[in-house]
Amino acid sequence: MNGEALYLNFSVTITKTPTRNYYASLLFDTEQQTPEVVLTGKIIGIDLGLKDFCITHDGSKTAKYTNPKCLKKHQKNLARKQANLAGKKKGSKSRQKARQLVARVHERISNTRQDFLHKLSRKIVNDNQVVVVENLNIKGMICNHKLAKAISDVGWGIFVNFLDYKLQQKGGLLVEIDRWFPSSKTCCNCLYQMSEMPLEMREWTSPNCGTHHDRDENASKNIRAEDIRQLSVLEGLLLFVQRSVGKEGK
Repeated sequence: MNGEALYLNFSVTITKTPTRNYYASLLFDTEQQTPEVVLTGKIIGIDLGLKDFCITHDGSKTAKYTNPKCLKKHQKNLARKQANLAGKKKGSKSRQKARQLVARVHERISNTRQDFLHKLSRKIVNDNQVVVVENLNIKGMICNHKLAKAISDVGWGIFVNFLDYKLQQKGGLLVEIDRWFPSSKTCCNCLYQMSEMPLEMREWTSPNCGTHHDRDENASKNIRAEDIRQLSVLEGLLLFVQRSVGKEGK
C-alpha cells in the first residue's frame, strides 16, 4: 500500500510493510545547494570483506570493523518460522499469522543491517574527507554459491551508497578504485606483486623485502595509496591545463 500527498514544497509517502507497520517518508524541496568538493583533508582506504566487514587505513592507523552477520544471527529462528509456515494450510488464518511472523524476522534483520551501515558510514564520513573503496562486481561475486548468502547479507552496495550521499552532503568525495587493481597481492612496502593469492591465504610475506602482511590490512593501505596517486595525476593535469590556457590568453 502506497499513497502520496503533496503540500506546497514537500511530499509525504506512506508505506505499509508486510508486518503491517506504517512508515511516513517526507521529501522536502529546499534551496540548499550541494557543497563544492574539497579535497584538503584526511583520506581513508577501505577494504571490504566477509570475515571483517571492512578494514580501514587513514595513513596513520588501521582499524577493523566486525561483520555483524545479521542474517546468520537470526538464521535458526527464521528457518523454524519458515518451516512452521510451510506446514500451514493455504488460505487459512493460521498460515497468514505464520507469514507475518516470518516477515517480522526479515524486517528485524533488515533494520539491524541498516542501523549498522548507517552508523559506520556516518563515523567514517565524519572523520574523513575522501573515502576510497574498490569497485566490486557484487553481482558477479554472488554467482559463487558458497559465498552468495554471506555476500547478500553483508550489504556492501548499500554501504557504499550511504558513504557516497553522506560525503556529497559535506563536500567530500567517494573514489572507487578499479576492481582489477591488485590491492591484496601487492606489498604496500616495496610494491612487489605476488603472481597468485588464493582467497584462503589471509597472511603472506613479501619475498622481496620480507614484510609480513595481513591480507586485508595490506589491501586497505594499497587502496588509499592508489587514490593518492590518482589524485596527484589529476591535480597535475589540471595545473597543466590552467597554465596552457593562461599562455593562450597572453
